Amino acid sequence: MRLSLCNEVLAGRPFVAQCALAAELGYDGLEIAPFTLSDDPLTLNAAERRVIRRAVEEAGLAVTGLHWLLVAPRGLSLTDPDPAMRRRTREAIQALCELCADLGGRYLVHGSPAQRRLPDRDIHAAKGWALEAFGVAARAAEKAGVTYCLEPLAPRETNFVNTVGEAVGIVEYIGSNAFKTMIDCSAAGLAESESVPALIKRWLPTGLIAHVQVNDPNRKGPGQGEMDFVPIIAALKSGDYAGDIGVEPFIYEPDGPGVAAHAIHYLRPILQEAA
Repeated sequence: MRLSLCNEVLAGRPFVAQCALAAELGYDGLEIAPFTLSDDPLTLNAAERRVIRRAVEEAGLAVTGLHWLLVAPRGLSLTDPDPAMRRRTREAIQALCELCADLGGRYLVHGSPAQRRLPDRDIHAAKGWALEAFGVAARAAEKAGVTYCLEPLAPRETNFVNTVGEAVGIVEYIGSNAFKTMIDCSAAGLAESESVPALIKRWLPTGLIAHVQVNDPNRKGPGQGEMDFVPIIAALKSGDYAGDIGVEPFIYEPDGPGVAAHAIHYLRPILQEAA
């Protein structure tokens, strides 16, 4: 299990400096938010992608995957009534799968709560548009050799796909080995009736969980709240989870580098004990 730092935690620094600090702290990789690379990351050319990948690899890290997919460019939505916007969004998803592969990543995490929110009207149609986009994502991921993960998020963030069970229903409908779901500990702690270890024990054996993000329900980093990650890591270990663990805090206390350091100093001994 590789520990990967979500790079927006260090977004105030140049990208090369982000890589250097993540490596110095002991992370194995970076999980990249594309909006941190460019206002329109879809326009990054082949040479620019090679530079990004080289910077990560020269620091001794790997690009593990992408997340926060639809923040940039602006004006994307799975569920907007405007067909032109939905078409641009499907095209963006295809391009992001290619970007992930070019950077050496293995997965994409589809959170983007605002860009999947269901409208007050025509909810049935909006769900259909989202399913169409997820089908496009699955085919693009298959072609690129990556895995596209639908992320359950808490109701306070979005009104569409709040639990792993709901996500699994969509994953089974799409029916592609390249389209799966994942567990975000903060969201699960807020939205699920089961504990995170129980969720892992229930769903990991299905083969439908392709990624895990660690954070506390208080939106700080692991070890900065009440959630105990010892049984979470133990459940992953006992289930033979071989994917990556993305560290994704949303509140940076004392600051980005500080929360990144605290998280790995808290998690690394737990991982070593579970090994």
